[in-house]
Amino acid sequence: MKEITTYQNKKILVLGLAKSGLHAALLLHKLGAFVTVNDRQPLDESPHAQQLVEAGIRVISGSHPVELLDEDFSLMVKNPGIPYTNPMVQRAQELHLPIITEPELAYEILSGELIGITGSNGKTTTTTLIELMLNQDQTTTKAFVAGNIGIPATEVAQKITPDQTMVTELSSFQLLGITSLRPHIAVLTNIYEAHLDYHGNRHNYVEAKMNLIKNQTATDYFVVNWDSNEWQRLSQRTKGQVVPFSRLGKSKAGSYVQDGQIYFRGEVICPVAIIKIPGQHNVENALAAVAVAKLKGVSNQAIREVLRTFAGVRHRIQFVEEWQGRRFYNDSKATNIEATTVALQSFDQPLVLIAGGLDRGFTFEALAPLMRQHVRALVLYGKTSDLMKAAGTAAGIKEIVQVSDLVAATKQAVALSRPNEVVLLSPAAASWDQFKTFEQRGDLFIKTVTQLTGKTEETEA
Repeated sequence: MKEITTYQNKKILVLGLAKSGLHAALLLHKLGAFVTVNDRQPLDESPHAQQLVEAGIRVISGSHPVELLDEDFSLMVKNPGIPYTNPMVQRAQELHLPIITEPELAYEILSGELIGITGSNGKTTTTTLIELMLNQDQTTTKAFVAGNIGIPATEVAQKITPDQTMVTELSSFQLLGITSLRPHIAVLTNIYEAHLDYHGNRHNYVEAKMNLIKNQTATDYFVVNWDSNEWQRLSQRTKGQVVPFSRLGKSKAGSYVQDGQIYFRGEVICPVAIIKIPGQHNVENALAAVAVAKLKGVSNQAIREVLRTFAGVRHRIQFVEEWQGRRFYNDSKATNIEATTVALQSFDQPLVLIAGGLDRGFTFEALAPLMRQHVRALVLYGKTSDLMKAAGTAAGIKEIVQVSDLVAATKQAVALSRPNEVVLLSPAAASWDQFKTFEQRGDLFIKTVTQLTGKTEETEA
């Protein structure tokens, strides 16, 4: 960890808690700042806030009082989930108060190297694969994951030594609040249409994503999916060295697929078939990770071992169990149409699809062709249930059932399923109508499946 004096004796407001706000506040306090934390949740309902109070940090909870900004703060560290339309954030902008997010603060104290990964889909899997590959050859851990993957970057950055690497998943929400953050290796998995309720339009969403590379120099690298003309054009924005990856073989300047093999710059790495996790999207995630690993000098043997054994990230087309010829998969992370599209394309067996969640103003007609091809039965719940039913009806699905909640949906899906079929939770919607997080939604699905089948959850070493 770098010892910095930037925040010593400065008044700083941390807006919003959760894990990232907690660790940002603790770090700032450690760096000598006068920290005030403001969170909407009442103090007696927030263990994080209580922990900060015990550490001697000022906490104002229960609401977001705009008049708090009259106290002449030097900086706001904003929770990424709080939109810029929030009155506190708008007032801070009117006052020209600098606003950053927690990864920016982490970068300022990071003494090691930063690898940053963003994209609409595949961020977590790619981040995890990169970390595993970087550590596969090591006798001691040299890389640590952090960021949007669920581990606050400010927590991890404090323990990184100059010879180590922080492999950081970065969301568009987080990237809006960076000023100096500069990944030595930046990765763009893809960009689709997502989070428009937060960003307002696709242009703003793309611009937020591209903040990842705005500070790169000629000594840095940008690993970018080359299978879209748009993503190729976006690569022109970096001052770093562009390293493409292509499942469709559109470039051989980085990692690519040819004749069933994964290559890196003309060198055979391994057969595509060695990849354990299903789906073409995971071939792309593997290609991105391979490109980073080769830039970092990882051996082909280590890369192959990771791709051969990695069983997937929890809540991302995660295999749960097999029971009476049926296979159960948890894809709770599929919070948009694009992610569910990827999931549907990952299976050859007929699907009983469980879907539904928060209504964000989208319709689901785009899923109808894939539903027609892959889905035999559809079980729906949540606020998007009727909208999803319309797509299923358009797809010609005969068995469509609507229920009140996920537990009922899982029970119904098990009852409808047949041997040699897949029961897939891939909601195509955010979880916030009935759950706090997509993780909570996925955990409940797993728990319900194991209860219904009488088996225990399978885990991978």
